[in-house]
Amino acid sequence: MSNFLLENKKLIYRLCEILPGAFSWSLILFPFWGSFLIPAWVAYYIIAFDVYWFYRSTSIAILALLAHYKIKAYTNFDWLGDVKLFPDWGRVHHVIIIPTFKEPLHTLERTLRGLVLQTYPLGKICVVVSFEEREGREAKLKAESLRKEFAKKFGFFYATFHPDIAGEVKGKSSNTAWAAKFIKKKLIDSQILDLDYVTITSEDADAILHPNYLSCLTFKFLDDPDRHEKIFQPAIHFYNNIWDVPVVTRVFNTTSSVIQTGQLLRKDRLINFSTYSTSFAMIIKVGFWDTDVIPEDYRIFFKSFYALKGKVTVEPIFLPVFEDAAQSTTFLKSLVNQYEQVKRWAWGASDDAYIIWGWLTTKEINFWQKSIRAAKVLEDHFLWPVNWFAITIGAALPPILNKDFGRTILGKTLPQVSSAILTLSLVSLLLIIIIDWRQRPKRPAGMSRFRQIISPFEYILLPVVGFFFGALPGIDAHTRLMLGKYIEYRVTEKV
Repeated sequence: MSNFLLENKKLIYRLCEILPGAFSWSLILFPFWGSFLIPAWVAYYIIAFDVYWFYRSTSIAILALLAHYKIKAYTNFDWLGDVKLFPDWGRVHHVIIIPTFKEPLHTLERTLRGLVLQTYPLGKICVVVSFEEREGREAKLKAESLRKEFAKKFGFFYATFHPDIAGEVKGKSSNTAWAAKFIKKKLIDSQILDLDYVTITSEDADAILHPNYLSCLTFKFLDDPDRHEKIFQPAIHFYNNIWDVPVVTRVFNTTSSVIQTGQLLRKDRLINFSTYSTSFAMIIKVGFWDTDVIPEDYRIFFKSFYALKGKVTVEPIFLPVFEDAAQSTTFLKSLVNQYEQVKRWAWGASDDAYIIWGWLTTKEINFWQKSIRAAKVLEDHFLWPVNWFAITIGAALPPILNKDFGRTILGKTLPQVSSAILTLSLVSLLLIIIIDWRQRPKRPAGMSRFRQIISPFEYILLPVVGFFFGALPGIDAHTRLMLGKYIEYRVTEKV
């Protein structure tokens, strides 16, 4: 079997790339053709999917509520005080890599000012703003401006310029790898920093870390005997500009923020996303971030998971990291910006071939451990475009398309049963609205209170939001992958 896999690796990879699109299209189209041929099967499929959706939505809402209260506790805790109880805490240094391409200078300044507010000693922080060389003179000017303001505020401050290298895919993964290798040569190989006590954080260029983040990270790092087999994930909240974006993208980003909060309590399926930290020693051991992929977060997890024989896990940090919701200069451009960002996230399905290949070929990991871990990611990826179709229009199709079936007991009751199950799911929506209300930043000065009061009613747009910023970009990404039409990394525009 091993010889067969190795001899046919390219073919197996290609088949695995086709799999997400084939699976999602099959489930999307099933209620249409199945309503004519096997309507009863379609009915049971829709009911089963509604029950699944009820379970998923309710569990994530409850977990988000519990995680919200943990975040409240974490934000008020004196993490640095506990860190100082470790006799070797002073040896810990944090490397922060901020990959950037055409980010506005004011966005980078805001991100670095967030780092200046860290409660952890700034002298033990190394900041690397990693530009793309192809940005040209503009990048040089921004780098110089940032050096003048921030170079003396941190223990180490560098600006790097990632060149275009043959065989690399332009994007965050290759840029981050370039900056990390630069720091290895500059500070690790020269033994300026002790590798056993260095963490590395991949921080989005628009991310603002909570002031306690590095102190909490230091505590968790020192307190864990398996610290070099851990990835640390905070709660990603798209709240920096939440009051400024169009209402439809605001609904999407507030819902996404609450979901990200709830995911922290699902350690069995928690995977690092967007902004996260880990051991520099582990990054070196697994060979840094891959330079031939677009999505870097899930890839670095599974690369480490397979390389270290299943020992790598993601540890939640119950502190918020605030990031920008997708926005542009006009209403229409903001919608396109959001769509493209979600499509890039959905392109994470391109990692499914890598995940399945590792599952097939990594024998040293317990079968059930690697199977469950892989299956939960594949579940999320495969069903990404399917959810909206199944829960929104699925129950209506069999009785409409097949009049004879519509006159049967099952055909008549299917819409009512489906509606009853989905109505119960509204409880989870209510919890999401409450959590968002509590964790969203206060309305800006000058904004009417009336706008804040009516904001919960914005969620009536969820069916529209779910289609245009969930199902459609998801099926777009899956179809492109299935047809071999690979996308290029597109940076989310900032204003």
